[in-house]
Amino acid sequence: MRSYLDDFTRREWQHESPAGTVRLAVVGLGEFARDQALPGIEDSEFCNTTTLVTGSSDKGKRIADKRDIDHVLSYDAFHDGEAADDYDAVYVATPTGQHLQYVETAAELGKDVITEKPMEKSVERAERLREVCEAAEITLMVAYRPRMEPVFQRARELVHDDGVVGEVTEIHAQFAFDVLDIGGPDQWRIDRDLAGGGALMDAGVYTATIARFFADSNPASVQGETVAEHEAFDEDVEERAAYTVQFENGVTASCSTSFNSARNDWVEIIGTEGTLRIEPAFWFNVDRDLSIERDDWEATVTGPSVDEVREEFDHFGYAVLTDTDPEPNAAVGIGDLKLLEGVYESANTGERVQFN
Repeated sequence: MRSYLDDFTRREWQHESPAGTVRLAVVGLGEFARDQALPGIEDSEFCNTTTLVTGSSDKGKRIADKRDIDHVLSYDAFHDGEAADDYDAVYVATPTGQHLQYVETAAELGKDVITEKPMEKSVERAERLREVCEAAEITLMVAYRPRMEPVFQRARELVHDDGVVGEVTEIHAQFAFDVLDIGGPDQWRIDRDLAGGGALMDAGVYTATIARFFADSNPASVQGETVAEHEAFDEDVEERAAYTVQFENGVTASCSTSFNSARNDWVEIIGTEGTLRIEPAFWFNVDRDLSIERDDWEATVTGPSVDEVREEFDHFGYAVLTDTDPEPNAAVGIGDLKLLEGVYESANTGERVQFN
């Protein structure tokens, strides 16, 4: 076990130090892009921002002046290819249901793409997104912060390589917070046309991708429930969701998510010989405790503070510069959406959904 934890922040994906950086156009300047992504890119070894794309020129100019960014484009100017020679790749940070249109333009311009999670608001649209990137032969990465975080990287190694919990049997995950306290009742995260759903799409996708990350298998079936009691939510935009997954390898997972709760986020991996827990799991810019409990010993390690946003942009930039495949890729993003759509179907029918 110690060998996995000694060099805690090591990057298993980095095998060389390529020259140069990937110049990014950041599309969409919402709170996360402004406060998390842009600082992460600024600190990145392999990326830098040269272009901002926004619906508010005043906001764009203020941010560009603050961060010494060369270009501010309107969405129409981006689609028209303005300043395209001054960036190499595109980071899509718009609401989920708008990802496809900006990726299509990036593909037409021959620009590599990193897009926020979820990949799109439906499997159909996500598959179209993948198709346009494959046709243009450009790199595509989906921005899942936790998958790039060293605590999750080391935990997966301990579970699958070291066998610290024995054979994995169960996975449990929760991500809950008060979305109304963050953005009020008129935000895009609770607009079905823009988000594709509610808590399950925006926060529950983290529990889905991490359950698949640790199960190391595809879902065989899922049973789910959604709830909307607060007036800000309805049958199309769920307030809370819970679901259980049976994976093809026999592992089971139970996950829950909420947009109207006190913050609570953790992951627990149970095996035949022990339990591994990460808490907090999904919130950003926090120290995470990795705890292991077995019959004969137990231990807790607090992972060093690492900017997982910077990590994901470094991973993307490295993949572009070295012509290697980034992770998470389109298959991961589409697989997560298939699981979430299964949860919605089960919640609507009351039946367990089987995946082919």
